[in-house]
Amino acid sequence: MIELIGLNGKSFFLNADLIFKIEETPDTIITLIDDRNLIVKNSAVEVKELIIEYRRKILANSENLNSISEER
Repeated sequence: MIELIGLNGKSFFLNADLIFKIEETPDTIITLIDDRNLIVKNSAVEVKELIIEYRRKILANSENLNSISEER
């Protein structure tokens, strides 16, 4: 999950796997896979970086679990 800031200034968490596309028009509009749209204060580049960091953490955790299971 990534933490974003809504237009109302409140933060919320979004499952990054539900994102279909991100546009800046100039507001950042996130289109989800079910075709719903979210408008956030975060820039498109910032959202992209949050997604990358989220996926890096998942990969690192997966690699750690694999190395632990191999040691046993």
